Amino acid sequence: LNEVNTNIAGLNNVNKRAFENFKKFSEKKAELEERAADLEESKSSIQNLIVRLKQQKVNAVDSTFNKVSENFSKVFERLVPRGTAKLIIHRNTDEDGDSNRESEDVSMNDLKSVEAMYSGVSISVSFNSKKNEQQQVEKLCGGQKTVCAVALILAIQMVEPAPFYLFDEIDAALDKQYRTSVANMIKELSKNAQFICTTFRTDMLEVADKFYRVKYENKISTVVEITQKDAIQFIQGSNKFAEM
Repeated sequence: LNEVNTNIAGLNNVNKRAFENFKKFSEKKAELEERAADLEESKSSIQNLIVRLKQQKVNAVDSTFNKVSENFSKVFERLVPRGTAKLIIHRNTDEDGDSNRESEDVSMNDLKSVEAMYSGVSISVSFNSKKNEQQQVEKLCGGQKTVCAVALILAIQMVEPAPFYLFDEIDAALDKQYRTSVANMIKELSKNAQFICTTFRTDMLEVADKFYRVKYENKISTVVEITQKDAIQFIQGSNKFAEM
């Protein structure tokens, strides 16, 4: 006993609160480990949410495009009964050379940039036959490009309707048959939306509901409502190509 007491007396700078501190820091460690586990779980949950949201975005793009594409083909064939057209979406090819993988197989890494999955949209069209080889829209003349543009706008309108549309002389470059078809389709769609069109052709006036003449004089523009007859006479008197 004397030997043990002597050894104890010889000990210096002993932390008598070591056990208390050990207990305190052990509890703190356990708390931090529990928080770390919660954060890891939250991280995994957020990553899964990102994947689901981006997957929904991909599905929304594909679904919307399919609807617009279907409407575009129908609208174009109404404007050009002898022709046919379709929208083509271009997807970027992945490292394995497969650009058509199923949506369900898309992982987190694949969805880092949804926009990078697509490279663009093109139009393939034929004005003369439903069986002839179709051309890209870049090779068409101005009037044919206008028909494609109008058909695309109306196809989008059928999927995501807007309250009103402003068309500025969309019929200027169109042939007579296409002007009539465009005017009749706009008349039909005007049941659910308002279309405001400026024109120097009489085809649009034949189906319009309201007519306004815009006159610029003395640096002032004035807008006056007129009758259909006055509108047609004005265009026929000022534009010798109005009926061509």
